[in-house]
Amino acid sequence: NYHPSRVLTLVYQPFALGTLAILAYHEAKLNTRRRNLFGYTLFFLSSLAILVMDLATSGKGGLGTFIGICIISGVFGVADAHVQGGMVGDLSYMRPEFIQSYVAGLAASGVITSALRLITKAAFENSQGGLRKGAILFFAISSFFEFLCVLLYAYVFPKLPVVKYYRSKAASEGSKTVASDLAAGGIQALPETDDVESKNQERLSNKELLLQNIDYAIDMFLIYALTLSIFPGFLSEDTGKHSLGSWYALVLISMYNVWDLIGRYIPLIKPLKLESRKALTTVIISRVLLVPAFYFTSKYGDQGWMIMLTSILGLSNGYLTVCVLTSAPKGYKGPEQNALGNLLVLFLLGGIFAGVTLDWLWLIGKGW
Repeated sequence: NYHPSRVLTLVYQPFALGTLAILAYHEAKLNTRRRNLFGYTLFFLSSLAILVMDLATSGKGGLGTFIGICIISGVFGVADAHVQGGMVGDLSYMRPEFIQSYVAGLAASGVITSALRLITKAAFENSQGGLRKGAILFFAISSFFEFLCVLLYAYVFPKLPVVKYYRSKAASEGSKTVASDLAAGGIQALPETDDVESKNQERLSNKELLLQNIDYAIDMFLIYALTLSIFPGFLSEDTGKHSLGSWYALVLISMYNVWDLIGRYIPLIKPLKLESRKALTTVIISRVLLVPAFYFTSKYGDQGWMIMLTSILGLSNGYLTVCVLTSAPKGYKGPEQNALGNLLVLFLLGGIFAGVTLDWLWLIGKGW
């Protein structure tokens, strides 16, 4: 009754976008380690809070519980702004393969989420309170993974030799955000440089970086505005009734997540990676054709066509995301790459916010 798949994403995004806008503006002065650890810890505590709220209310629904979930969703948005911008910025001054692996990991989390949802639905479908049991198991596993992320980032990631190398390199190029990361890896901060060297370490401002990469920024915005105008709200609520019944929406979302993951690995095959800036923008704009395709398929097509379209949506989303994020930082110094990574994620979240807002247009003429 509350359109949760639409409302929760709409609540989540303003917090994510607003927080990241502030963080991106002050990026050059932020402690990256503290920022990412705060974000991962917030993710863990928020996941745990949903479990606690469910147990405290004995699984009872209602408007009060839904408002509580909305508040937690907003906190997830704040956590996402800290972690996603921080990690993409951090990895942008390392190797492009690291960015690819990270964004592939984001897609892999979607696949694992879908798999858990399918498993819990199958396991508890016919039992009393099955949906609640499945949700409890899901959030318990999620909380464990989030806690693992806190430990890995705090104690393992900073001590990897390749990470220490690139962070030292970024510090030598004038980055002030990696000092505590280097200390966590057992490396003392570099001594202050003289005036001549400091001049060589001067970086482009955020405005200059944005103007030089405005096409990439708009690309990120358009990719996610289109994707989120269809996924997950439209796929969850507006695809009609088919032979798969209550499994249909879950299958569609699972297919999106699987093909999104596959799409993020395709650019690793060099001949298949799209690097031309004009070609990238052209392909991204052409994805708007998916909107009428989904509309007419939902009205006149069968579930096979809808599954195929959903797969194309996921494949193109993953592929184009990696192409943009791995191409944009090339040719810049470490601090500039970090700042550019944050700016691109800011436009990504802006696209998501626009997409989840546009997603409500599918409800026009449906009595809500």
